[in-house]
Amino acid sequence: MRIVCVSDTHARHHLAVMPPGDVMVHAGDITRRGKLEDVESFNEWLGTLNHLYRHKIVICGNHDFCFQERPAEARARVTNAIYLEDSGCEIDGVTFYGSPWQPYFGGWAFNLPRGEELARVWAKIPAGVDVLITHGPPAGILDRNRTGELCGCRDLFERVFEVKPRLHVFGHIHEAAGRTEHDGIVFVNASTQLGEGVGQVVELGERVE
Repeated sequence: MRIVCVSDTHARHHLAVMPPGDVMVHAGDITRRGKLEDVESFNEWLGTLNHLYRHKIVICGNHDFCFQERPAEARARVTNAIYLEDSGCEIDGVTFYGSPWQPYFGGWAFNLPRGEELARVWAKIPAGVDVLITHGPPAGILDRNRTGELCGCRDLFERVFEVKPRLHVFGHIHEAAGRTEHDGIVFVNASTQLGEGVGQVVELGERVE
């Protein structure tokens, strides 16, 4: 399965260069500041990608206020992708799970305090999931911001290495965009640079038991 990963397009989705694949994954921050009009525009853009992908999966990020404040209205506007929020789906035998939460900062959307509250959210990630999609990174993995601070979540890190997905896709920390691998898990920070990045491609082979 060829998975194309992108994140943090911030209503500049139309500038993203998207290679073809089987599944497109967007790891959140689809809007600038959570306006429903941005969601509508994003959904229209998703519709133009039908020739590139058989399936598209979307989660939210800290900019996507409307999905937290007006969830029914926002979700109703996403008709051209599968929307995940602490939930999962299966495509061609590959399981996906998505969650928008990240450690609290600055009063943005889908923020929770570090520690017990976030740990409860990550505990919902099911064992055996193939592709994990979160908005924020795990601690110490593609999470260093421009001032050198490591911004990822320790509790997410611990849960990821308990569950051991084959692929963990996230964004949020734009300047740490890239790809790495640890203990058999492929990690992709799929952040675009001001909406001008290229979707990162991951070839996911059959699971080896």
